Amino acid sequence: MSFEYAPVSKGLIIGLALTSIVVGVFDVKHYFHLQLVPHISKYHQYWRLALHNLAFANSSDLFLAEMIFFQIGVHVERCFGTHKFASFVLVSILLSTLLQFAALLLFHCVGFNHVFSGPLPLVFSILYQYSRIVPAVYKFKVFSVTFNNKSFVYALALQLAVSRLPGSGVAALVGILTGQIYRSDLINLKSYPWRNVSFHPILGSNRPPRRSNRAFPDTSRRGTNSRQSSQTLPEDEVVTTARAPGTTNSRIRATAAAGAGVRNWMQGLTGRTDGTTAGVRIPPESEITELTNMFPDISREATIGALQKKVW
Repeated sequence: MSFEYAPVSKGLIIGLALTSIVVGVFDVKHYFHLQLVPHISKYHQYWRLALHNLAFANSSDLFLAEMIFFQIGVHVERCFGTHKFASFVLVSILLSTLLQFAALLLFHCVGFNHVFSGPLPLVFSILYQYSRIVPAVYKFKVFSVTFNNKSFVYALALQLAVSRLPGSGVAALVGILTGQIYRSDLINLKSYPWRNVSFHPILGSNRPPRRSNRAFPDTSRRGTNSRQSSQTLPEDEVVTTARAPGTTNSRIRATAAAGAGVRNWMQGLTGRTDGTTAGVRIPPESEITELTNMFPDISREATIGALQKKVW
């Protein structure tokens, strides 16, 4: 699987990896986690609400999130389209940030005071869309329990959700709730006229590399055949496996012309010039017309030749 038609997913994976590495190298992780007391309530550091979505605090969370992003983000973006998926990512980040702040305010009395850094709600918001719109490719059973190919992604997501309880669990629930709100379109987010932004100048082309149709000789074999082939073919000649346009039609016409030449030669040997060569059947016009209607791309000469070769 590649990043074909998925520039936003590619940007998220690359950007999240770079920001997490930079935050770890410069040892500024303490600026990226969200804590109600004292950062919000006492010091009013509301900028942490936006900053805590930019990087993960440790490499294990980053690795799991990158694997999940690659498995689900590409599929969801191809289903949504790049423009809609970018809007969905932006809406999910904004809505999940508000819901996390509301969860801190509501559950502060029971000991829920901080949220670890990282766009964990965005991961589970995309995972919810993945579970709803991407079908399973295959199923299998382990001890009479049915699984499918999506079960491996869910196992990684479960490991990420329980890695730093209770904060990671709340963030996962917030992400799933965000995905449900977006999909149900309760606040009319799908029809909002988001501006169309192209990501190709930043991320480059997302087309997969074109497979070459050249057929090069095997350089590992240094035998007599390779020397003979190198002497036979010029150095600048390239053998290609690509089929030139019109090859089939030209081959049919060449075969028909060759068959007509053989018939003329047989007529010269037998002395017959009326087309009644010995052993050659003259097909009626009805059979020629019927076969021509079935295969309109084949010439009349090839059709007659095929009917003459028919075994009765």
